[in-house]
Amino acid sequence: MDLPTLATQILAQDRRALARAITLVESSRPDHRLAAAELLARLAPAGRQALRIGLSGTPGVGKSTFIEAFGLMLTAQGLRVAVLAVDPSSVRSGGSILGDKTRMERLSRDPLAYIRPSPSQTHLGGVARRTREAIALCEAAAFDVVLIETVGVGQSETLVAEMSDLFILLLAPAGGDELQGVKRGIMEMADLILINKADGDLKPAALRTVADYSGALRLLRKRPQDPAGFPKAVPVSALANEGLAAAWKDMQHLAAWRRETSHFTRRRAEQARHWFEAEVREGLLARLTQDPVTRARMSMLGDRVAEGQTAPAKAAAEMLASLNGN
Repeated sequence: MDLPTLATQILAQDRRALARAITLVESSRPDHRLAAAELLARLAPAGRQALRIGLSGTPGVGKSTFIEAFGLMLTAQGLRVAVLAVDPSSVRSGGSILGDKTRMERLSRDPLAYIRPSPSQTHLGGVARRTREAIALCEAAAFDVVLIETVGVGQSETLVAEMSDLFILLLAPAGGDELQGVKRGIMEMADLILINKADGDLKPAALRTVADYSGALRLLRKRPQDPAGFPKAVPVSALANEGLAAAWKDMQHLAAWRRETSHFTRRRAEQARHWFEAEVREGLLARLTQDPVTRARMSMLGDRVAEGQTAPAKAAAEMLASLNGN
């Protein structure tokens, strides 16, 4: 693969080149991993940045409908929008059961939009392992906004929060039972809670839900990265295109405030350190499965633990000592 040419094409906003590059970074082949690292290094000097928005929500809340309506609103303003949507994958085959380009048909035809569904490959929380690198590629291709959609409410929120500038939680109108079901940790991570389907007969329920979540947010400790009034809950209707402009205005205000107060730069630096450490951990774990000698030793020690011949902690210490050459 001609990496210099590929890098030049990506910087020139070539969509096919971007698709090839994302396929490259998603590959687990060792030679592809080296090529992906070199490609990202070639693109880094361009220094392009997009607003990274992580989006999650409970199943059935209308994430795809919201992303399509929100994305079309942004492209109508002349902004280039990339959507990285992580599909649930089959544990056995690795195949995805959802197709975001079919769920966002109008947005997928927009020349200013780019949608890339990626199978989660059973990775923790459903966030694809290389989504962070795909974000960097989209930024190099001069997209203004990158939307990262997660599978649902769960552990993936922690991961997507480490790769986005704003974290948006999308919820449907509901009573107090759902409020109890949303974990405090997710509430604390959310920068903006959008109550979707605030239209028609559901509008009164949506407004009550906004009031419920607004009260819950006031009870949380104020975060130093937030201006007055944030985090907040607001009603939106993706179907009726209501509240989307106001939500975008809130996102812009929050991002601008964080840039002015250096929280934005500091957050990006913390994220870079987090992913550096994650790469080191993943590399160490890969040694346990890729090196034949290490894999055989793991199997042997595992058998001894299973047969009760040695304690798990002792076997683990012996395995770690062998990795250190002791």
